[in-house]
Amino acid sequence: MTIETYRRYRRLLKTIPFKGKYAPYGWGELPQTLCIAWLPYSQMFDEFSRELANALNGLANYTHQLAAWRDLLAPMDQQRQLDAAVDFIDPVATVALNLPYVIRSRFIFASAHLCHQANHAKQGATWKDEFPLDGEVWFDAADKYGKPWKRYSTFKARLEKVGAKDYQTATHDFRNAYNHRFSPRIVIGISNLVTRRVNKATGSVSYGFGETPALTLLRVVELLETQCDRAHRAFESFQQLVREHEAAIRGDNTASLASIEKASGRTSGV
Repeated sequence: MTIETYRRYRRLLKTIPFKGKYAPYGWGELPQTLCIAWLPYSQMFDEFSRELANALNGLANYTHQLAAWRDLLAPMDQQRQLDAAVDFIDPVATVALNLPYVIRSRFIFASAHLCHQANHAKQGATWKDEFPLDGEVWFDAADKYGKPWKRYSTFKARLEKVGAKDYQTATHDFRNAYNHRFSPRIVIGISNLVTRRVNKATGSVSYGFGETPALTLLRVVELLETQCDRAHRAFESFQQLVREHEAAIRGDNTASLASIEKASGRTSGV
């Protein structure tokens, strides 16, 4: 039965529309010849842009897979739905529900680092490498180093919508609950039977009894499709921010190469 269920899923996966978009690879336009000062930016960009595309494309693929499971599970009885959830759906859905936060954090990390490096082109000799440790890179760092760049504000506005409060509420704070407490079940099941509350004003403690219902695939797919769209829009703005960096870096790189050639005597024919 398990094998046949998976076969039916694979057949269905080929027929349902793919609603996501794939992020591109290899879109950088830095000069082929770079001064060594720009090697950190170049290498960071290569890695960050590739890993961001991997994360976005992973989210798009997982969402598509869950859409197929959504349609396949709809007519099944609860036992078969539970079997499919345990065998196939839970791992994919768990990763997918966490990915918007992963993507948001990686965009913050990448934009902060790249803006910091690119600021060297604007600040010249006054540039200082006073960047925080990697484990301390948050939105405030991205804001600080992104401030000189015109494209940063649009990028930030779009990024703030990825994994935002509305997504957190709709998923019952799945990311935090999964990693630190007990998250809602997916497809079938209940959680949070007892909730402890503390009145901040009086310090009194009370207990609530109830349940958090499972996240249905219908709802999960709907939420993830929205996150895919928002993440892709953030990626497009990230590309524009990098294009702004590249223009500044090209200008600085050309001047630096000319200065090196002059210092070596090649411009005078020596």
